Amino acid sequence: MEKQNLVSVIIPTFNRCDFLKEAVDSVLKQSYRPIEVIIVDDGSEDSSYELIKPCLTNSPAGIICRYFYQRNNGVSSARNIGLKQALGEYIGFLDSDDLWDPRKLEIQMAFMDSQSEYQVCYTDEIWIRKGIRVNPKNVHQKYSGDIYSNCLPLCIISPSSILMKRDVIDQVGLFDEDLPACEDYDYWLRLSSQYPVYLIKEKLITKRGGHKDQLSHQYPVMDRFRVMALIKMLRLKELAKRDHQNTIRMIKQKCEIIITGAQKRGKNEEAEYYQQIIQEYCSTHFEAPY
Repeated sequence: MEKQNLVSVIIPTFNRCDFLKEAVDSVLKQSYRPIEVIIVDDGSEDSSYELIKPCLTNSPAGIICRYFYQRNNGVSSARNIGLKQALGEYIGFLDSDDLWDPRKLEIQMAFMDSQSEYQVCYTDEIWIRKGIRVNPKNVHQKYSGDIYSNCLPLCIISPSSILMKRDVIDQVGLFDEDLPACEDYDYWLRLSSQYPVYLIKEKLITKRGGHKDQLSHQYPVMDRFRVMALIKMLRLKELAKRDHQNTIRMIKQKCEIIITGAQKRGKNEEAEYYQQIIQEYCSTHFEAPY
């Protein structure tokens, strides 16, 4: 029988004992092997470790579970620790409040083994909000291939859905630890500007949201972090001309939204700051380097 490639699955977690064990179990039930599960605890103060401790010593055949603990430093730092520790030829992520279909890795790895064009693939998903299944809106539609421009409005790739070859990580780099939120948006922009991304149109993950500790509840005006990520993309000066122009348009659009909100709240300095960003990056003098 042909040897299967090792998949490293990185699970960052912080005070998610109510969800973590189910998330880990959904990896342990995968039909694909071998798997390396890397749990990175970002300073939890609940019973997370006690719940997953049995998995570290009594995993199913073909699965190894490893656990790392750090002081609370954010999800990007936790994912980066996992990336530095990962031994697999393929890398996947699972947020600790999400779940995998038992066939997820089997289907994704079968696709990756069947072709050579794509080094990254992701899947469709089921959404659960406060225990109730909901339908994604049209703005959350997913795409396949050259998806950079599709990634500009908002994050259409869920970290829990993606699978990529290790070489991609070596090229794209680590998650930006200076971004307290929208770090995944930033990462998928960098990734999709360099690689085509294939969409597997099966709902192979379940995203469970609506809880109070989600970053979207902690940080108002999430577009400010997206603007930071977009500016980073312009400064890289590696974008194709069309992508460069679309990035400029998106910076202007998001800044205008922030400005309108800031003015309504009487935060004139904030509005002025984002107006200056428009003037610096969206004026005719900031042309693509071609």
